[in-house]
Amino acid sequence: MDASNPNNPFNPNDPGQQSQSDNPDNAAVDGAYNQDPQNKFAAGKKKAGSGPDEQIWSGGYSAVDQSGSFIILTLITIGLIVGGVFFWPLVFAIPVLWIAQFIRVWWIKMGVSYELTTRRFMHEHGVIKRTTDRIEVIDIDDVTVEQGILDRMFNVGTIKITSSDRTHPELRIPGIKDVKKVALMIDDARQEQRDRRGVYIESV
Repeated sequence: MDASNPNNPFNPNDPGQQSQSDNPDNAAVDGAYNQDPQNKFAAGKKKAGSGPDEQIWSGGYSAVDQSGSFIILTLITIGLIVGGVFFWPLVFAIPVLWIAQFIRVWWIKMGVSYELTTRRFMHEHGVIKRTTDRIEVIDIDDVTVEQGILDRMFNVGTIKITSSDRTHPELRIPGIKDVKKVALMIDDARQEQRDRRGVYIESV
């Protein structure tokens, strides 16, 4: 018995009366049980989002998406050539229309770019003023592919992303080459993040 504290039954010289802090096994068990649930959830959430953010795919607008416009413009050109036989000034409209079409396609192509990583889908738009928007892939609810007849012929299309993101609850991405493959990449990245987050939440 400690002479300085006669009411303290702990004897440091007694090997059978070791404190729990001296036993690492007991400390680990107590730490697991006494951990704050909020901190435990935050640790699991942090672990679920850990790891490098790796790029899966990057791309932009494909001019092949304008195949329908080019076909229509070709028919108009033929009509102007025929009309030029009777009224020759109509021929001067042909280069103007084609130049305007190429400028339009170039503007659209330069105005957008996309990047898919393991965590985010990034959408950049604008030529003079560039704006970058990010959607967490775990917030994506649905990925839809839209294709017309010509789109299926040239393997392009539009991807529609529905998510819980407040800025872009519905994002349409036109002119994507290999559209079904890209849509599958987005869906796989979303499912992988949801599965990973679900595993860590269950472990908490």
